[in-house]
Amino acid sequence: MAEGKLPLPGGARSPSSVRVLFSKRRLVITLLLSALLVWNWSIFNPYPVPSLLCWTARLLTSQLPGPGSPLPEPPSGPKWIVPGAEWLDTAGNPIQAHGGGLLKVNDIYYWFGEDKEHHGSNFRAVSCYASTDLYLWTRLPDALSPLEGSSISNQSVLERPKVIYNALNDDYVMWFHSDNLQYNAAEVGVAYSRTPEGPYTYLRSFKPFGADSRDDGLYVDDDGSAYLLYASDWNNNFKIAQLTPDFRDVREVTHVFYGGGYEAPGIIKKNGTYHLFISGLTGWWPNANSHLSAPSLSGPWTKPKDIAPSKLRTYFSQNTYDLVLQPGDDQGRGMMSLYMGDRWKSNQLGKSSYIWLPMTWSDDDGVWLDWIDIFSVDVKTGAITIPTGTAYHAAQGTLHGSAQLGNCTACASKRVVHHIGAGGSVTIPNIQGSGGSHWISVYYTNADWSWRETTMSVNGGPSIILAQPDTQNRAAFLSVPIRVALKNSSSNYITFGRNQTSYAGDLDKIIVYD
Repeated sequence: MAEGKLPLPGGARSPSSVRVLFSKRRLVITLLLSALLVWNWSIFNPYPVPSLLCWTARLLTSQLPGPGSPLPEPPSGPKWIVPGAEWLDTAGNPIQAHGGGLLKVNDIYYWFGEDKEHHGSNFRAVSCYASTDLYLWTRLPDALSPLEGSSISNQSVLERPKVIYNALNDDYVMWFHSDNLQYNAAEVGVAYSRTPEGPYTYLRSFKPFGADSRDDGLYVDDDGSAYLLYASDWNNNFKIAQLTPDFRDVREVTHVFYGGGYEAPGIIKKNGTYHLFISGLTGWWPNANSHLSAPSLSGPWTKPKDIAPSKLRTYFSQNTYDLVLQPGDDQGRGMMSLYMGDRWKSNQLGKSSYIWLPMTWSDDDGVWLDWIDIFSVDVKTGAITIPTGTAYHAAQGTLHGSAQLGNCTACASKRVVHHIGAGGSVTIPNIQGSGGSHWISVYYTNADWSWRETTMSVNGGPSIILAQPDTQNRAAFLSVPIRVALKNSSSNYITFGRNQTSYAGDLDKIIVYD
């Protein structure tokens, strides 16, 4: 596996041979039973073929593995989720599920999102991944593909797909932002499927109540009613609308946030209170995402409050989905939930990464996101495990060429290394390793309004390129992760900026995790 790529969900793994053999045996048994019935029914049933074909189809379907089965066996070691890393599916390919949402069916999580492998805005596919632990993700066949001559052709835009289950029709309904390449169609699209993974049948695209709809989301309440959350009226207003009982159309507007320039919505209900998570309107650049609450979807709603330090712009991410792992007790105490966001890279959309972070709920139902470099989650209990890393400060390293030390009130060492690259570099020595792969979080600041990158060389080896999103503020520090191999020794060293012609961000520290 290439360095710098997160083994989420663990790299390429083959299905368990025992489970595959078991599935094959069930198939053989089904065929033998069918053959026996053909011989038996041909004697006693004058019209055996139609009824037999129906019976065989039902039996065969019931015996075949489900959509996510056989899923790869979970690894025995820690299942680290690393925000901002390149996440790989079980085939070893980068996960393409941007602007997505999750759906849990029994013990399987389905992750739907935009496939941006081509790095473009035009519609390529709605991808679908399956997992039982939020760590190992297996890509399934595309849930929705372009349909030529329609509003979801490959020359259209399809964004933020979300899927919910409809009990009335016993099917699954997908809603998404449906648009043209000029972004002036501004519609919602609807599709459905009899199975959670699809494929989904496209129904139509339309303007809810005749008004624009762009960024959207879905919410299903405790009573089974469903709601569309969407930016409307040229993004001047944000609306909540109840869906019809079949979830295929809008029924009535529940609330309008007039002048609310919101997008990327999600809702969590806790102890009877609705919590709305939203982003501002800043294009592909991140902003300080916010949280509002209300006793009813119709309001009254509180004023937006930041969910992370405002200058860090939600750690360079935008909300896409908010997942409840455990609802807690009757008063919502002990609720465990995850913020799920996208770290967009506008010039290479397929290289956009994912920022998942645990939510911290206060006693007054406030919500906060602390940055965590690496963590694991137990989907059964909602328990979060955070490992302890070892920090090494760049200011205590060896400077080369034009690299310089500067003051930094936000740094633990109160010093930062700048002028890295373009003739300057810094080597951090005496790094303890265990002889295997380690996750390393690199803390930096990049006051530009565009991404930078830095070279990183481990123990004199070849340079690795590490992207550094902009911070737009010298006092704002972000962390980007990379996975490297270290010797079982304290003699490891890492050099930043070697043989780099452009300037990298200013370097504060690195944190090394076993």
